[in-house]
Amino acid sequence: MAGERVPFPCDRIVPLPPGKPMFSGVFRDGFVMFFSRLRKPAAQPARYRVPDGVKLYAVGDVHGRYDLLQRLLDLVAEDRAASGEGDMVFLGDYVDRGTDSRRVIETLSAGQAEQGWICLKGNHEAMMLDVLDNERPWDAWLANGGVETLFSYGISPRDYIVARRFDELREAALAALPPHHLAFLRGLAFSHRVGDYFFCHAGIRPGVPLDQQDPDDLLWIRDAFINSGAFHEGRVVHGHTPAMEPEILPNRINVDTGAYLTNRLACAVIEADRVRIIHT
Repeated sequence: MAGERVPFPCDRIVPLPPGKPMFSGVFRDGFVMFFSRLRKPAAQPARYRVPDGVKLYAVGDVHGRYDLLQRLLDLVAEDRAASGEGDMVFLGDYVDRGTDSRRVIETLSAGQAEQGWICLKGNHEAMMLDVLDNERPWDAWLANGGVETLFSYGISPRDYIVARRFDELREAALAALPPHHLAFLRGLAFSHRVGDYFFCHAGIRPGVPLDQQDPDDLLWIRDAFINSGAFHEGRVVHGHTPAMEPEILPNRINVDTGAYLTNRLACAVIEADRVRIIHT
């Protein structure tokens, strides 16, 4: 069982709707990555596997880093050439913070349509859609990387923000997003399961059957999942909580390496009962 998470006094607090965990941006992510070194693995090993002949590439949080995504896809192509084909699974948080969310979405939407890539929803895609649907305050998304996403679509939000003209900002954003980008974002799944592996963005609520998980937990959960040593119905592959390096633990695999800060985008390669890591 991991130690209790230390609160971070310099967290950047932003307003979120009632019931949502506080999301604190770049400062929290940096500290979470540092203290990930102290997390302890689950006590006992377990053997999980995917069906024979199946290989999966599970990619962590991209966060607008198109340059790293392209570099990782090149590494995956080299790996496929050496060891055989495999299916791509992207774990969410494609937008925000990095400078090129538009090209990230274009790449992933094309891969989904043309190559059958599995693309899951992250909490940042959920925030973006909520704002565009008038279901979340703009401040929450803008403070967590939404400004960078708007810039990538050719929108300079400063004047809108200063004048609090958020209805006009929403109209400008909807006009700037290509229809197939918006359709891609709205069509993202919450989870994916193959063999003994369960893929989602943030994690699961321990003790709740995998087929009964709350979508909010799949997008937002942190400590209750990260600090749990329990074994689940399947090994959970996730992102959302950044670590200095990928965490391969008996009950879960975390491939969020804070790419937008560290320049390291990670991918877990899962085949039979083996797991290895590719990263930029």
